[in-house]
Amino acid sequence: MFEHEKYMQRCIELARLGAGYVSPNPMVGAVIVHNDKIIGEGYHRQYGGPHAEVNAVNMVLTNFADAEELLKESTIYVSLEPCAHYGKTPPCADLIIKHQIPNVVVGCRDPFDQVNGKGIEKLQAAGINVEVGVLEKECRELNKRFFTRVKSQRPYIILKWAKTADGFFAPDDDRQFWISGPESRRLVHQWRAEEDAILIGKNTAMIDNPQLNLRHWEGKAPKRVVIDRRLELSKDLNIYDQSVETLIFNEIKTDVEDNIKYIALEDFDRFVPHYILYQLYLQDIQSVIIEGGAHTLNSFIEAGLWDEARVFTGNTVLNKGIPSPAIMGVAAEEYRVGEDTLAILYHQPN
Repeated sequence: MFEHEKYMQRCIELARLGAGYVSPNPMVGAVIVHNDKIIGEGYHRQYGGPHAEVNAVNMVLTNFADAEELLKESTIYVSLEPCAHYGKTPPCADLIIKHQIPNVVVGCRDPFDQVNGKGIEKLQAAGINVEVGVLEKECRELNKRFFTRVKSQRPYIILKWAKTADGFFAPDDDRQFWISGPESRRLVHQWRAEEDAILIGKNTAMIDNPQLNLRHWEGKAPKRVVIDRRLELSKDLNIYDQSVETLIFNEIKTDVEDNIKYIALEDFDRFVPHYILYQLYLQDIQSVIIEGGAHTLNSFIEAGLWDEARVFTGNTVLNKGIPSPAIMGVAAEEYRVGEDTLAILYHQPN
């Protein structure tokens, strides 16, 4: 079992390399082992591209003259159940069967209806030995965004904000005020590169005029999502610079203007977070980091529509202002980021 866990851990490490590039597909890593030696490995690099198993098998075929014989004596480790259906690529289960790889070790099952156990069944029907559940908790955690989208039909939601040492979110006079330090801001840009979209409300767009990009990190810029009920925001703001796809939720119009997509909601008085998340699900957005103001954050908290909260506490003191959102969750981690303290909480639905 230790050997299985060692190679599955490598699958997880490889899979993480696809963060920010494979959504709405899951992150997957694969390792092929022959006589306790890794002879091939791969991961899903880009949405629409070859899956992890394909890249791992191709590595063996490229590097070994006797590749076909080696594969017939090997074990392939995969962090997520091999697919059994035709999507943008052929089924990986068929590839494993074609090369007669006799042993398959799977981290966790794929909850997607067209897979969910079917890949495992296809492999077993072909006489392949399949073991499931090695580092299952870690493999599920790796793809919590994918699992949430498939099971809940909404994106995985991360709330992010900073509060002062005395518990305030911002001044109450609409002025911009930095609470967190440069190390925290750099970390936030890293987080942005890992998610599909960033969401803010009208007031944040108007007061801070954020670019919502990756100035302090390399990676793929996320889509921008803005809530502007009456379309009151100036077109001179950074959110309208056309640099990345931007979705504007409002009650006036549905239209597309180059990289700006207006989406009208029929009812802006009830269930707004629910409507927005369902629309984002339809747009194949798998994860959202909400960096909005206190009102926007509280609306998602009150609706129970969040999965994770990342809260910075700075050393600054305001004495008065807008109170920080109140949130109840399972405290997972707390550590220092520069001069700030970062607390991470997870939501446990009732």
